[in-house]
Amino acid sequence: MNLKRFGVPAVIAVTAALALSSCASNEGGAAPSESASTLSGNLVGAGSSAQDAAQQAWIAGFQTANPDVTIDYDPSGSGAGRETFLEGASDFAGSDRAFKDEEIAAGGFAKCAPDTSIVELPVYISPIAVIFNVEGVDSLDLDPATVAGIFAGTITKWNDPAIAATNSGVTLPDLAITPVHRSDDSGTTENFTDYLAAAAPEVWTWEADGVWPFEGGEAAQGTSGVVDAVTNGTGTVGYADASRAGDLGTVSVKVGDKFVPYSPEAAAAVVDASPFAEGRAEGDLAVELDRNADDTNVYPIVLVSYLIACQEYADPANVELVKAYLGYIASAEGQDVAAENAGSAPISDSLREKVTAAIDSIK
Repeated sequence: MNLKRFGVPAVIAVTAALALSSCASNEGGAAPSESASTLSGNLVGAGSSAQDAAQQAWIAGFQTANPDVTIDYDPSGSGAGRETFLEGASDFAGSDRAFKDEEIAAGGFAKCAPDTSIVELPVYISPIAVIFNVEGVDSLDLDPATVAGIFAGTITKWNDPAIAATNSGVTLPDLAITPVHRSDDSGTTENFTDYLAAAAPEVWTWEADGVWPFEGGEAAQGTSGVVDAVTNGTGTVGYADASRAGDLGTVSVKVGDKFVPYSPEAAAAVVDASPFAEGRAEGDLAVELDRNADDTNVYPIVLVSYLIACQEYADPANVELVKAYLGYIASAEGQDVAAENAGSAPISDSLREKVTAAIDSIK
């Protein structure tokens, strides 16, 4: 399945479809129908720009079913979103990585009740595409070491023997490679560098981090900035949520003895095969991704993006609204809306059960 056919969410179409759909049952967190809705108020969220297309579709659907509700989501990037949530300036955060153990231990979540923790819900699963702009080349097969070498700056020409070795019959130009990375603290960067560190440690010698670990190449703000830089450049290469790949060239990465293109199904498979982090509070569903799986049905450069909320809010005024919106996102309907409009992979039924239980526990 090629995500390139998915574009920016068609909000009008989503709104119309959801208005006509049968939402009245409200089972599994689905949004209630307009006639049944008693919800009102305003929710503020911020964070992951990778989630932006899905968030716009979720917001359109939820507000259609709940006309007295307004939801604002600022796709400021994962790092900014986590900071905004810490400071209490948002009701929930979108983040392409979970909070680290030490960050949770430090506390300071301003909207949360004292001595309580957070819930982290892995509700947006998407492959991260390696995107490039080389005239006449639409796709490439690359092994992990070659991908790592390109972004580490040790492979500098598109006709390098390492690239040519896995792309027989492809005419590769004698053209400089310009790697593009995120300039902001980004969960997409952390997921991408986590893959490089796990799959090609002999080449990528830095640890996984949301901040690009060295100077060099070109830096761009947010997902849109990276996509724009690659699109408008020559010989450029970057990484971005696969829903944003558009008409750019993309890479199939070597897994086992095959080259695997990105797809929602292959992204979801690696999440279901990975364990939850140990020692977390109830409702904190941080996933420890297995980047070294050799199952050729798995695409390992995957982004698991979380919605983050308080386990217990200091002010309960918006609790019902938070739970309703997060429940809609986690519902089968909400996941299908994201899949249709952002190309993400719907979470499995077994993961939905755990997510729903975590949402139900919010106070």
